[in-house]
Amino acid sequence: MTTSGGLDSLPVEVRRKMGWRDPLSVAAGLAMQEGALCLLSDPALPGSRSHVAARPDRLRVIEKVEGPLFAALRADGLERGVVGLAAYDAGARPATGDRPVVWPDLILARYPAMITFHHDTGQVEIIGRGMDQADADEALRRAGQWIEDAVAPGSPPPPGRSVNLEASPDDYRQAVASVVERIAAGELFQANVARGWQGQLNAGTDPFDVLIRLAAQGGAAFGAFWRIGDLCLVSNSPELFLTLRCDADEPGGGRVETRPIKGTRPRGPDRAGDDLQASELSASPKDRAENLMIVDLMRNDLSRVCLPGTVKVTGLFEVERLPTVHHLVSTVIGQLQPGLGPADLLEATFPPGSITGAPKHQAMKVIASLEAPRGAWCGSLFLLDQSGDLTASVLIRSVAFRRVDGRWSWRAQAGAGIVADSMPEAELEETRVKFKALSCAIYGHETDGL
Repeated sequence: MTTSGGLDSLPVEVRRKMGWRDPLSVAAGLAMQEGALCLLSDPALPGSRSHVAARPDRLRVIEKVEGPLFAALRADGLERGVVGLAAYDAGARPATGDRPVVWPDLILARYPAMITFHHDTGQVEIIGRGMDQADADEALRRAGQWIEDAVAPGSPPPPGRSVNLEASPDDYRQAVASVVERIAAGELFQANVARGWQGQLNAGTDPFDVLIRLAAQGGAAFGAFWRIGDLCLVSNSPELFLTLRCDADEPGGGRVETRPIKGTRPRGPDRAGDDLQASELSASPKDRAENLMIVDLMRNDLSRVCLPGTVKVTGLFEVERLPTVHHLVSTVIGQLQPGLGPADLLEATFPPGSITGAPKHQAMKVIASLEAPRGAWCGSLFLLDQSGDLTASVLIRSVAFRRVDGRWSWRAQAGAGIVADSMPEAELEETRVKFKALSCAIYGHETDGL
């Protein structure tokens, strides 16, 4: 465990508004600083916001959590003003037992200076926080300097130099067939089974180049870059895990929303082909059944911490079009019980049901029998603001980087939800479709046949 002091929230906050700046350009100006953070949202989404920060004044990296995964949020009074990353394996451990730790269980950081970009209004807020007015003013000045230091990110060439499969396509087909057999035997209903790729970046290149290239392909709802020492994460995730909005006018501890994704089709070559793919996804009995199972799972998870009668499905089987895929998305809401907060909500629902399966506990055991530890992938990156509001993404379409001897190595995974009528070849192709955007960002082309 690495720690640098207490992680309580900062009591003094100052804000200043200014005209529009490009968040990616601001992030590019500070990308090499310690703790550099860019939460990059698709500007086309209603109410979307992006955030840029660097140089946290408090950092905690817990390699292996003993006890409840999110206890550190409560113990340090850190339920406000923090960015965190919870690894999938930490949440799955009660089902899987001890496995090798390939990414820290939990990373928490407090940022005194942050810049928030409101895409719908075209306004930028620079924010400074501190223990007193002088500290807050200094943090505000630092955030203002980041605006001045913004640089155009340019168009970096593909930074990747090698790619290796963790398992062969035949291995993945066999894993899918094994899950289908287990489902037929009554062991479980669904499991999200993944395959992985590994490689290195060219000398002199950086993970931030991958973010720039992903952003050029089209916006993601939860794009992200986070540098912590010799670790780095780049995400192009489209999936919301949780939001918690604290509203004094509503009963309970705040309004909760989750939007699980299950069901995927590639984008078509033209408008007619694209519409056909979307229509087939919307009408697919398999994909709708897969989605509905996870909706029920998430309803059950939310019911553990939400007021009785408030957990409802407000959207079901909605098709969302992303740059390389169509997804089937549903929405579940609830009202958090009074006295509970973000840590309670995360503990009741993590890991996300959309990337485990049903029943969740058994699905995680099956996944562990077929996959190496996942690390950051399918964990969650989350932001807790000063008001106590939570936004957490599911870390799909994400790459984990580690620097060794000055060179960045990387690992990425992609999975598919396996149900009773899954066909191994179709599920293999789904993983290729999901990896396409990352492959193009790293290499400039698809990894054909991999």
